[in-house]
Amino acid sequence: MPINPFVSLFGRSPIGPMQRHIATAHECAANLVPFFEAVMAADWAKVEQVQQEMARLEHEADKLKKSVRLHLPKSLFLPVPRSDLLELLSVQDKVANRAKDIAGLMLGRQMHIPHSLQPQMLAYVKRAVDASAQALKAMNELDELLETGFGGREATLVESMVEELEAIERDTDRMQIEVRRALYALEKELPPVDVMFLYKIIDWVGDVADRAERVGNRLEQLLAR
Repeated sequence: MPINPFVSLFGRSPIGPMQRHIATAHECAANLVPFFEAVMAADWAKVEQVQQEMARLEHEADKLKKSVRLHLPKSLFLPVPRSDLLELLSVQDKVANRAKDIAGLMLGRQMHIPHSLQPQMLAYVKRAVDASAQALKAMNELDELLETGFGGREATLVESMVEELEAIERDTDRMQIEVRRALYALEKELPPVDVMFLYKIIDWVGDVADRAERVGNRLEQLLAR
């Protein structure tokens, strides 16, 4: 495997911390599954426990983000443009931010999900988390991409991972429409304020997948350089 001489000379120090950052962001998002399961079971002690763990992980991701920004080399010899890495870092941080938003709002309002909507909603949440997991999987190849100079089989592998991420995000778009349609059919049976906030949560779950897809988009831009 051909080695990028800049990687050999200056190391790949920014990449490990960035991979740890997205791993933490994904862990935060992945907690949406047990969080929604606890909400659906009306187990508010468990809901609060999971929300607190998500808040901790989002805070840890913030600390990692700040550390990467402070220590990211300003050297001319950084293997990719510094601005591109900073943008990638910002995009992946937004995954954890939105997951924390969802948990905070639902716990604060002790939101209930109509029983007939629960299977669809949980499947939708799980698919959004799949997008975050796929973004993490693709990001874990970034160091190998650097070593190969963003070419060869490694680039092809990452391109296929990004394509799969885009397919998952399209699934969440379709599922979002279906969940919103199902909620619309129930609107007359529910308090209007509850309906309004449920629509917001549905949108925010979609945001998790959208933001994960943007991580893939940023990786594609690095490949195109």
